[in-house]
Amino acid sequence: MSDLVDTPNTQDRVYSESEIQAKIAAEFPHWFYEDGWIRRKYKTSGWKATLMVVNTVGHLAEAAWHHPDLTVSYAFVIVKLCTHSAKGITDKDWTLAAKIESVIQWQPGKEGGALEGTPNDDPRFKYIKYD
Repeated sequence: MSDLVDTPNTQDRVYSESEIQAKIAAEFPHWFYEDGWIRRKYKTSGWKATLMVVNTVGHLAEAAWHHPDLTVSYAFVIVKLCTHSAKGITDKDWTLAAKIESVIQWQPGKEGGALEGTPNDDPRFKYIKYD
């Protein structure tokens, strides 16, 4: 059981608030810093889409073994990241935030290629409110 404990890693450098704000401005424009967490609110089209976002974030977090806090409501999901063992924001948080962002915001129809993506002109297929 001891292998499941989140033990501090002396390699985890904690970012200062000014570094966090600069990184958000440069690389994560839809995220914000509040109360020691980097956060992102994903707006969805309703409960079914909300659950898809939650499950996607859950899969990525479990695969990474770095778990965010989530706030879940009918038409949105808030993702909050902080490295508890380091008591601050570390590269683990930035790396997972980037992966979550790339997967949730993925729009295959804008890439061209074989995958079309969900139709934008039919409300029955709305999924997430893309930025």
